[in-house]
Amino acid sequence: MKLLIKKLDDKAVIPRRQTEYSAGYDLCACLDSPVTIKAGETEKIPTGFSAELSGTKEAVLLIYARSSLAVKFGIAPPNCVGVVDWDYRGEIIVALHNSSDSDYTVNHGDRIAQLVITPIFTPEIQETEELSDTERGTGGFGSTGK
Repeated sequence: MKLLIKKLDDKAVIPRRQTEYSAGYDLCACLDSPVTIKAGETEKIPTGFSAELSGTKEAVLLIYARSSLAVKFGIAPPNCVGVVDWDYRGEIIVALHNSSDSDYTVNHGDRIAQLVITPIFTPEIQETEELSDTERGTGGFGSTGK
């Protein structure tokens, strides 16, 4: 399996893992000028590249927050995790929401999110009248305790 990267902008930064055991590849902003994400607002930040996961169609690219941006500055994807479907070939854009009380400026080359590749399952759907019994059953939120 290979992650193929097509630069759409010469100044785009190729995603890379920071350590041997990093799960995610850092995504960097590809900007002509800084973008300020105002407190409580969301901005779409381009990466300047498109991608293809070759060798399998049973995986997906997921865009997660960078822990440091989320914890220190309140900057994270508004939908928690962005999904890049296998057949999408357009530019990877990272939506970032500012949940803090202060504006935050993103500059060209800033690491803004991380890309994680994970397997997916797409089973056939079958409608049924019954599901198997379990100890938990239909117990919902909080039914297993704190």
